[in-house]
Formats: sequence, C-alpha cells, structure tokens
Amino acid sequence: MTDHSRTLPVESRLPQVGTTIFTVMSALAQQCGAINLGQGFPDFSCDPKLVDAVDAAMRAGFNQYPPMAGVPALRQAVADKIAALYGRRYDPDAEVTITAGATQAIFTALLAVVHPGDEVIVLTPCYDSYLPNIALCGGVARPVPLGADFHPDFDAIAAAIGPRTRGIVVNTPHNPSGTVWSEADMQRLDALLAPTDVVLIADEVYEHMVFDGALHQSASRFPGLAARAFVVSSFGKTFHVTGWKVASVAAPAALTAEFRKVHQFNVFTVNTPMQHGLAAYLADPAPYLGLPAFYQAKRDRFRAGLAASRFELLPCEGSYFQCVRYGAIGDRDDVSFCRWLTEQVGVAAIPLSAFEPDCRQRGVVRFCFAKQDATLDAALDRLARL
Repeated sequence: MTDHSRTLPVESRLPQVGTTIFTVMSALAQQCGAINLGQGFPDFSCDPKLVDAVDAAMRAGFNQYPPMAGVPALRQAVADKIAALYGRRYDPDAEVTITAGATQAIFTALLAVVHPGDEVIVLTPCYDSYLPNIALCGGVARPVPLGADFHPDFDAIAAAIGPRTRGIVVNTPHNPSGTVWSEADMQRLDALLAPTDVVLIADEVYEHMVFDGALHQSASRFPGLAARAFVVSSFGKTFHVTGWKVASVAAPAALTAEFRKVHQFNVFTVNTPMQHGLAAYLADPAPYLGLPAFYQAKRDRFRAGLAASRFELLPCEGSYFQCVRYGAIGDRDDVSFCRWLTEQVGVAAIPLSAFEPDCRQRGVVRFCFAKQDATLDAALDRLARL
C-alpha cells in the first residue's frame, strides 16, 4: 500500500523567516480588540474621486491585460510628476514601469542586478523585506547601522563598500524612524558612489510625507544618483489605498530594460482599471501636494497627546510613523512590551527589533499615526494612563 502520509523534505530558501511581526501584531490587535497603531495603513477612505475614476475605467472596458510595463497614460503621468517635482525628465516608454506595489518593485530591482555572491548594503533598522529579498537573489546583505539619531553614517557606509558591492538600498523618509535625508546627505552619497558601479535602490514610498517645510530629496534630483538608481514610489501610500498594491519605478533605460526582463516573469503586469483610474486622478496635483500638511497635522496631534506621558518622543521628520522610548514604563524587551501593550493597554505597536537583525536601539517601539483623529484620540487616551 502506498504511504500517502509521507511529508516531502523541503530545504527552505528562508530558514530564519517566519510570519512577519506586522501580521502577528495585527492579528493580536484584532483578537484583543486593541487599537491598531502597528501595521502601517490608514483607517480612513481614499478620495471618492479616485474610486469614481477606477469605476469609470472598469465601465469603459479597461479590464483586460494592460501593456507589460504599465498603461502608457499612467507612465506619462508619473514622468510628468517627477519632472515637475524633482526636475528630471524620465522617458515614460523606456524608463518608467508600473509595479504590483513597492515591495515587488524593490525585489524586482534586486533580482535584476544582484547575482549570487554580490553584496548589497542595507542601512539598519530597515523595512523587513530588504534582507529576505537579497537572500532570495543569492546576494549577501551587508547591514550598516544608521547613527544613534537614525541618520546615515557615511564613514561606515564607505567602509562597507568593497569589490563585491553591487547595490545599496536607501529609504527616505525612513521607515521605521521617520527621519529624512537632507540635500547634503544625498550629495555625500552621490560623491561616495561616484567612483563605483554600485546600483542605488531608492525606496521613496513616503516621498509626500515630509514635514516642517522641508523638501523630499529624491534621488531623481541628483544627476549622479539618478544615473544609477531605481527610484521607487507608491500610489498606495500616497493616495491611502495600500491594499491596491500599485507602485512605480523610474530608472535609466539600461536599468529599466533589465528590470522589465524580471518584471515580466514575476508579475507580468498590474491591475488595469486601477492604472487608468490613477492616471486620470494624477491630472490634479492637489491631493499629493497637500499630503505633507495633512500628515503633519496628524503627527502634531499624536505627539501633543503623548507629550505628557512617560513615553520619550523621538524626532519625526517624515513618513507616518512615530518612534518612542518606553524605558520609564518598564524594562521588558520590545517584543514583550508590544505584546503587553496590546493585551493589557489595548493599543498595538511594532517593536523596533523587527527592523534590525542585531537591534542596537533597545527599548524603542513604532506607532503609525495614519489614522482618523478619533482613532488617534482613543489610543492616546489609553496611552496617557501609562
């Protein structure tokens, strides 16, 4: 008799990876009836005009496969937006690609240029997909800790560059810390990479969430960086539709050609009516131009609510995340603290150790303030009691 109970042996490609902390904490928040300030998504709706634009595209019959690189009108809109904001003109036909979210964009960029044994510099703490992405490419991640204030340590970056260095991933505004790279930072990176063949993966998904009058310093602004960069932007983050998973990548034609070779075989193409709807919606720049003020008001509301608490507020220059130290409240490790906070206080957060394999920032957790004011106020009422 054949034994159908036999389990096939599988050698994991990611043996150290389990369910992400974001999934774990969101599930725990739901189980406990806690307010979820952990996972980074809004709890409010997008502009009804955007939904109407997608509905119109569906009703107009845009429901079959679009071109592999993306709907031409959307690629043109992305190129126009970058030119208006950052001063670089990308060719929408040869240098802009629409992707199934920013995570796919970053992974595809790495797959396009990283070969087994190549090294990729990652500045930690960092978004949790970077290190697994590099491992799946057969590359070797070279984590370089950010400074104590979460700003780049260029001496450490320079020391990490070697003959096997193929890429570097830079994220500004930064998740999880909310720090923002300055023009001087980008110029230093440009000078550092100038004599090398290192490819830059610029994760700029929070580009429209920069506060206090500062400007987002896109890699697109700097000719030397733009010439070696995949610049990743997110419609989901910008227009409060994270579940749509639509993003864009701008890169020089030679890099884009390699990117599309991979893109066509891992997702091929992206949701058609949403692309048409986004293209129509982008005709009016007001929604994304107003985003800094929109999120700065939420940041200020959240920080004011925590100011009298025992949390220590860290700077928040951009993104929709606020990091805090909790040492005055207890000495648990950050994972245990977040579990306790969810179960006993009724507010979910994310431990900073989830973003750093060898966490140096002890006693720090991250809150997401991309929430309705009523949600933030309810959470603040609970947190202020600590």
